[in-house]
Amino acid sequence: MNDRKPKKQPSAPPQPSAPKVLHSPGGIRGRWMRNSLSFVLVILAAVVILVSVGVSGYYYASVRDNLLARATQTADIYRKYFTETYDQFYTQAESSVTTYEQKDKVEMQFLDRNGRILLSTSGLTGGGMASTEEAVQALAMQKASVFTGRDPLSDERVMSVTAPLLSSRGELIGGVRVISSLRIAEKQIWLIIGTVILVCLLFLMLVVASNSYFIRSIIEPVLRINTIAKEIAAGRYGVRLQKTYDDEIGELCDTINYMSDEISRAERMKNDFISSVSHELRTPLTAIGGWSETLLAGGGEDPEEVMQGLTIIQKEAGRLTRMVEELLDFARIESGRMKLEVELFDLSVELYEAVYMYENLLQKTGMQLHYDEDVDANYYINGDRHRMKQVFLNILDNAAKYGADGKQIEITLRRAGGRIVAVVRDHGAGIPEAELPFVKEKFYKGSSKQRGSGIGLAVTEEIVSLHGGTLDIASTVGEGTTVTVTLPAADAEEALGITGALPKIADAPPIPEPEGDG
Repeated sequence: MNDRKPKKQPSAPPQPSAPKVLHSPGGIRGRWMRNSLSFVLVILAAVVILVSVGVSGYYYASVRDNLLARATQTADIYRKYFTETYDQFYTQAESSVTTYEQKDKVEMQFLDRNGRILLSTSGLTGGGMASTEEAVQALAMQKASVFTGRDPLSDERVMSVTAPLLSSRGELIGGVRVISSLRIAEKQIWLIIGTVILVCLLFLMLVVASNSYFIRSIIEPVLRINTIAKEIAAGRYGVRLQKTYDDEIGELCDTINYMSDEISRAERMKNDFISSVSHELRTPLTAIGGWSETLLAGGGEDPEEVMQGLTIIQKEAGRLTRMVEELLDFARIESGRMKLEVELFDLSVELYEAVYMYENLLQKTGMQLHYDEDVDANYYINGDRHRMKQVFLNILDNAAKYGADGKQIEITLRRAGGRIVAVVRDHGAGIPEAELPFVKEKFYKGSSKQRGSGIGLAVTEEIVSLHGGTLDIASTVGEGTTVTVTLPAADAEEALGITGALPKIADAPPIPEPEGDG
């Protein structure tokens, strides 16, 4: 009996949660307004509160100081001159009440030692008690006291100050009480606070208006950008935005316009590539199909015709194979799967073999091929020998195709310090200056009518880049094109260790002279 417990299946790793998208009512405009106005409202509220507290404190303090000065000064004068007898005090108090000049603003009262009103500028007499508690406090403590609040008799907000009246011997006789209505002062306070609130509201309206204008200057270009982006996504490549401001929005407009132009150009190049590849595939397939039908239909009686047909089939099949390999290489490059079989090898051997292969092909077209290298130099590199031969074959193929009018191709190989430089120059029609920056881009064919897929140089440059080198193209219309391949040389000690293991290029068979009319 098997007692083994089944193995627990490993749990799947937790999937990362999608980032939460926050709800933004009103969009950018609403978010901006909420954030900016919240800050402004807090600042304005703080200003209103500080102004209110400051102004009210200033006015109340002014009224208090004024009343306190009146009460204490009057008490001091009476203490010095009018407190020898009670009659003297009372007589002088009657005179002061009668001749008091600011009855309409401040009321003055004289109190006895118990807090009863003896005389008042408002005409109150008859022993009524002072209506606010500061009078009792001042007489009990013999110290001036202040009251601010609502008067129980008149139900009006007042401020009253009571100062004790002492005789020259220090005995309490009564008190001097001055009362002022706060209606005028508080009206002035509210007027100032209202003015400040109005100014703050005007400032807030100005902030809202300026923010609305500023947001509109951002939102409208963003909406236009969004519309253009949707049009580009829908396939209207090449549409452009009108740039309004030379700022970050303007830079974004430039980027969108550049992206639109690049997508439009890439789309045209893709369509041209599909059309070109379709034509390139159809031509050899038509030739293969036609000759196959001819041979199957009984055209194989003439041995010479059979050989001609088989030769054409073989040639066109080779063209198809090379085209498919080129497309596969391009697909590997695009997907990042291009791999190199790195080894230490002599670059001059691969270049010579490519030149030797093309020499036979060029003999039939009347073109001359001149090869020159410094046989004493060391041309070892670390790389993929087959890929580098492919590079040289592609470059020579382009030179033969586009430089046929010049009737000659010159190849040189030199060692320059730690770099190896291979140069292939033709004397054909050359490349227009406007097209030169794009010739290494994928799908680009320019104004040339020559056949090709438009990806050969893109694949070639990628291979050279994978070897740590550079591919440079210089051209002058009417004078020809020069292609320069620069590669890093292998370590000298490593290269010298195997120099005798491979044949030198000087020992290879010479390139035969072309047998043509040229």
